[in-house]
Amino acid sequence: MNNEEINKYIEKINNMTHRDMCIAYRFAKCGDPIFDNRLPLYIIFKKRFDAFGGFTPEISKDIGWD
Repeated sequence: MNNEEINKYIEKINNMTHRDMCIAYRFAKCGDPIFDNRLPLYIIFKKRFDAFGGFTPEISKDIGWD
């Protein structure tokens, strides 16, 4: 992944809502670049996710498991 692609993902992460982030965290497909520990994306994602308060019971129930 080149710097331009990484920057697009960073922009995507920075525009995600709390709910969007919970959905991504729970339902990301295997190999999703956001969760690839060889890239800086997860660190950025995790910092923002934690700032939102991580998973809340309300969001967890709202998005379910399907």
